[in-house]
Amino acid sequence: MKKALNLLVAALGCVVALAGTPVSAAETNIDLLKPHINLSDKNSLQRGAQTFVNYCLSCHNASYMRYEHMSRDLGISEELVKENMLFAGDRIGDLMKAAMDPDDAAKWFGKAPPNLSTIARVKSPEYIYTFLKAFYPDSAQRTGWNNAVLPNTAMPHVLFPLQGDQKVDVAEDPDHPGHNVMKTESMGNGSVSPEEYDGVVRDLTNFLVYLAEPAGLKRTKIGVFVMLFLLVLLGLTWLLKREYWRDIH
Repeated sequence: MKKALNLLVAALGCVVALAGTPVSAAETNIDLLKPHINLSDKNSLQRGAQTFVNYCLSCHNASYMRYEHMSRDLGISEELVKENMLFAGDRIGDLMKAAMDPDDAAKWFGKAPPNLSTIARVKSPEYIYTFLKAFYPDSAQRTGWNNAVLPNTAMPHVLFPLQGDQKVDVAEDPDHPGHNVMKTESMGNGSVSPEEYDGVVRDLTNFLVYLAEPAGLKRTKIGVFVMLFLLVLLGLTWLLKREYWRDIH
């Protein structure tokens, strides 16, 4: 019985570990920040979807997702999607494609913006969250912006109206040699406070995690039933073992 229990615990531990492992660790010389992703927070996902459509979808595709699928998963009515999230000529059943032509984007930014459908699995939520908080003005760049996480990035700071200007300093952590930490100082000319901007970026990152794996919303619910099933199976296995060994003992 004890051996069976140990095997069950080990198996569950492997499942949890694999579920929490990012597909690819993003490379950067800065310690990444933790966004505290919560796919059960529908309000956060809805806010993130609104930010994504308003600030990201103009240039970036999310062409593995349909508006109606997102509407159903996140509890956003089709009427609201049609009124606030669709570009002219788009329909609720369409894929989420960028309004900008990829060739034009390549001319303006030097390269076509990547598809964001799976970016959270490629780069990790921590990378995205830190990247969106690491922009600073740089007149030497084509867009007028640079990024401490991805130096010489071709992406402009599309969330600038919200965050405003900031100073970014990267230095070695005196308490952890070999680790670089990012410190920021807001210039106070954004439309929201640094705390509010942090919430905007967290919600957007949360939405991108959902976008990369929509099934993640259902996996937690399924996991509860799987755990209950395994517990019932464990009980039945123990009763069966006791029945088999009754005469021997």
